[in-house]
Amino acid sequence: MKFELEDDYIELFKLLKVTGIAESGAQAKMLIEEAQVKRNGEVELRKRAKIVAGELIEVGEDVIEVVLKP
Repeated sequence: MKFELEDDYIELFKLLKVTGIAESGAQAKMLIEEAQVKRNGEVELRKRAKIVAGELIEVGEDVIEVVLKP
């Protein structure tokens, strides 16, 4: 799926919440803590990592492509 970024960045746990991969911020943080989230192919353990346009986030079978909003 694609996520259109309106600002310079979005924090990782917020991205998981707004895309519906996590039902809540707490669940998003748990997914990150359990090393289930990959950022550009590498496990990302920072809940507040700043995700910018051009990055790929993977959670299991779900892939989020972060793009700039036109």
